[in-house]
Amino acid sequence: MTTTLFIGLDGCTFTVLDQMISDLPGEGVTMPFIKSLMEKGVRAKLRSTPNPLTPPAWTSIMTGKGPGEHGVFEFIRAEDRGDEVYWTLYDARDVDTETIWSIASRKKKTIAALNFPLTAPAPEGINGAIVPGFVPAKHLRRNTHPRELFERIKNEIPGFDPKELAWDFDKEKQAMESLSADETAKWVRYHLPREEQWFRVAEYILENDKPDLMAVMFDGTDKIQHQAWPWLDKTLLPKNPQGHDKEMREVCLEYFHKLDGYIEKLVKMVGPDAQVFFASDHGFTASTFVLRINTLLEEKGYLAWADNDGSEMAKRREASDFANLDWSKTTACCLTPSSNGINIRVAEKPGDPGIDPKDYEAFRAKLTEDLLSFRDPETGEPVIVDVLKREDWFQGRHMNRAPDLTLVLRDNGFVSIRNFKPSLVKRPAAIGTHHPDGIFMAAGPGIPAAGEVGLRKIVDVAPTLLYSAGVSVPSDFEGEVPSTFFTPEWMEARPVKKGARTQAIKRDEDAQEMDSGEKQQIIEQLQMLGYME
Repeated sequence: MTTTLFIGLDGCTFTVLDQMISDLPGEGVTMPFIKSLMEKGVRAKLRSTPNPLTPPAWTSIMTGKGPGEHGVFEFIRAEDRGDEVYWTLYDARDVDTETIWSIASRKKKTIAALNFPLTAPAPEGINGAIVPGFVPAKHLRRNTHPRELFERIKNEIPGFDPKELAWDFDKEKQAMESLSADETAKWVRYHLPREEQWFRVAEYILENDKPDLMAVMFDGTDKIQHQAWPWLDKTLLPKNPQGHDKEMREVCLEYFHKLDGYIEKLVKMVGPDAQVFFASDHGFTASTFVLRINTLLEEKGYLAWADNDGSEMAKRREASDFANLDWSKTTACCLTPSSNGINIRVAEKPGDPGIDPKDYEAFRAKLTEDLLSFRDPETGEPVIVDVLKREDWFQGRHMNRAPDLTLVLRDNGFVSIRNFKPSLVKRPAAIGTHHPDGIFMAAGPGIPAAGEVGLRKIVDVAPTLLYSAGVSVPSDFEGEVPSTFFTPEWMEARPVKKGARTQAIKRDEDAQEMDSGEKQQIIEQLQMLGYME
């Protein structure tokens, strides 16, 4: 019998969710089932990782540890080799700690984890099902655990289509080719059949396998909000939307209404004795300007762009997905836009590119001062409101893989790394971007009808799910079980048990690697969502 159901909602925010459960004039209640659950349960804002981004945040939800410990900071991992920088995509093999799926399996619990990023390839010893997210369709079969599960799903779920279940890159690219007024609605509609496919897989596994800990993540919430935020944020929507505004609002409400129906069916399947939890990796808000951070760093004397001699190679480098810099003359730069991170280049030995190691602290202090002093030339407002040192925010075994400095912008947006001027420009219209506060909700037996309680940390989700499933919480988890999410009587009868530290992980070395073309497709997908340029 399933005792714990976890539903991940990528990028979900109370800014939108509270609209969907309100009886709005002319729209009614879009998500009536979520409304009924919230009235019977508890909710809290959930503070994300320091850079509120999908890979590190979901990994923290799955591991109970921050990026400094689990080792995932970004979509793209950069390796600085002095005169050049090389990039590759993160995958599950970069997660350097156990996930709750492995921990629960070791405790003889059965699990199912569907559509979570960085779960391929699956570690050894999983007692249950993993169908990974963030992979091309052709890799689903090989990376689904156990191997025979893919054939079961394919043969026993009517209408199953792995191209809809996974990222269909060609279809997504077609849906977003122009992002014109007419095309934007396609982007929302594209995700309706995809969410239904993941619901059908979750329904099938619940009905046939009944795992103790059942988890599924719906990611259309994030993808839609990136491109449709002006129609989801009521402060940006016209009072009486007409034409395209009206169409966009309606198709967004259709998505959330259908999602509400999928959630209702899953909750009813696990029954009244199960505890149900919801969490998102981050929230959402409006981004109103673009900071071209490498242009600013050039103006301050920290980097130099690579010369463009007009050759085909130079043109390709200039149009590539990453900053095209003269590495011999660059001391600080931003490597990828979604990192919002500044990397300081420190020379390993005399004569190498970068600053002298003994100058690091003074150099970083001056760089921080230059960044915080930058003002919007029109308003005089600061553009960068905080600069996070890695030793303060990314403590752990992998701290040195974090950017030296992580930027927090006034509008919480992502920076641009392109060689364009000026360094700050207003957006013609607001777009959706990540906010550090997501959602954390629960309902079911032993959970109080407490409404909203105090802010929780993203690393609290993992110990909460293990506690609900009857599994002791590893002693090296950074999060804790929130007492506000359970009644005193429940916790008195079931005290939180601390267990041994997490164990080393072993992975299937036979996992199929993505080829360069498939990796490029993922990069293009990240471009569509605004994470890459």
